[in-house]
Amino acid sequence: MAAERRLISSNSPFEQQIGYSRAVVSGDMVFVSGCTGYDYKSGKISEDVVEQTEQTFLNIASALSEAGAGIKDVVRVRYILPDRSDFPKIWGVLRKWLGDARPAATMIQAGLMEEVMKIEVEVTARRSVTSI
Repeated sequence: MAAERRLISSNSPFEQQIGYSRAVVSGDMVFVSGCTGYDYKSGKISEDVVEQTEQTFLNIASALSEAGAGIKDVVRVRYILPDRSDFPKIWGVLRKWLGDARPAATMIQAGLMEEVMKIEVEVTARRSVTSI
């Protein structure tokens, strides 16, 4: 029997334009695409890296919830920031969201799709028995 494969969408215009899903569920694994600090309901993004990071995790939590998982199920995270000096500024937000899960993590400095984007975060989660 093949593992469940389900696509999750946030209705971000980028998903249709580029051809990807916000998240993909494959069996008990959830792969969340890189999320940025856009509020998908308003289409707005803050200029502040800390506020963007908070919104990014709200977006991730929403995708995980739709997939039947939660932040506590995150096993891998990748942070991508255009300016590495912004990384320490967001540690409090990261600790708030991931302090209990303590996933394996990598921070990468790289340019993002739009200048206003100050962070992109990608996570992988494993749905636990209590999440399903």
